[in-house]
Amino acid sequence: MQRRHFLTRSARTFLGVGMLPAGEALFGSRSMAAAIAASEEKILPKFRVKAKNIIYLYMSGGMSHLDTFGVKPGHSNMGATSVIPTNVDGIRISEYLPRLAQCADKMAIVNSLTSNQGAHEQGNYIQHTSYALRGTIRHPSLGAWMARLQEKVNETMPASVVIGGGSQHPGAGFMEARFSPVAINNPASGLTNSRLPGGVVQNTFDYRLDLSQKLDQEFQNQYDLRDVRAYTSMYRDAVRLMASPDLKAFDITQENEHTRKLYGETPFGQGCLLARRLVENGVRFVEVNLGGWDTHQANFIKVPENCDTLDKGFATLLEDLAQRGLLEETMVVLATEFGRTPTINQNEGRDHYPKAFSGVLAGAGVRGGQIYGKTSEDGTTVTEGALSPSDFNATIATALGMPLDHIIHSPSRRPFTIADKGKPALGLLA
Repeated sequence: MQRRHFLTRSARTFLGVGMLPAGEALFGSRSMAAAIAASEEKILPKFRVKAKNIIYLYMSGGMSHLDTFGVKPGHSNMGATSVIPTNVDGIRISEYLPRLAQCADKMAIVNSLTSNQGAHEQGNYIQHTSYALRGTIRHPSLGAWMARLQEKVNETMPASVVIGGGSQHPGAGFMEARFSPVAINNPASGLTNSRLPGGVVQNTFDYRLDLSQKLDQEFQNQYDLRDVRAYTSMYRDAVRLMASPDLKAFDITQENEHTRKLYGETPFGQGCLLARRLVENGVRFVEVNLGGWDTHQANFIKVPENCDTLDKGFATLLEDLAQRGLLEETMVVLATEFGRTPTINQNEGRDHYPKAFSGVLAGAGVRGGQIYGKTSEDGTTVTEGALSPSDFNATIATALGMPLDHIIHSPSRRPFTIADKGKPALGLLA
């Protein structure tokens, strides 16, 4: 039952609304309507929706929290990693993230994420969908929910894009294929297969396209099914984008060399730059992947290298969005499938550890300059503000104004919501 229906029934029972004079609507009394609205406000504080877009930075492989954002100064579990101050008093992070240390005022660092999924595929899946991996169904990712529930701002552009790591992405799950993200493997290559092949002029392409549509028509009429319609719709959208000036948004060579270098000359850094360009041109959900966090061995060699890539891309993205006025409507999320063991193994590495790990929210809708949640002195156990992947996703969805209680049925008629049973961490939101 939705809370408004509950309040309506409660009002009828306890406040005597059912005894209103005949012909007077339930909310005909302004004072009664105001009382119910006030009661509803107490149940769940309302936030002015600020976030319109999401740039989701996914750290594939399991990012070590002790070596990044969940530091424990002075504890032996830190190994070779030291800490540095940030531009917010009292907040310290890893020495490997000096640029992000100067962006702490924009970030809400979440050090109390916890999960029961300790394998890569399962951890990746629940982080993206809020549901545990099952063999009988594929659940939609957060980007697919956003594409389904919120309108596009640019009809020509795709609703969501995944840069790197597309093969491991849950995509649209049981939703129609049109809600799936467009996958881009290499940001430097832009959107592949989006231009006419060599030797084919526009007239020839138009003739072939018209002929293809005529040959398909009988099949489409005979099999008027959801997946057939979705394929036709996606093909039509692709052709429209090919002819649109918006296609230039996928071309990062349009940026000057100085800007490209600031982001870092890595696939992740250039992916962050592409994400900014796409959001700027109406793509509302963009995910950028950075792998290499599975540090069972040589953790203190691999993590500094990965952090340098992350530090350049993430920090430059925040600064660039802020300078362009886009950070006021764009939330930037940093997530991973689980953390790494606080204890260091015999190979100078850290193993899988879903019991405690870190994430970051920044930008629109976020109360920056804070650390949310807490772990024990050795970093092994969440002691305050525990958040599951579902809670984390519910927080993001709340900032976007997406209804957590909205039900969508799978083809088998099973009901699903955007964040399963997740509860938003309201303290993270502005």
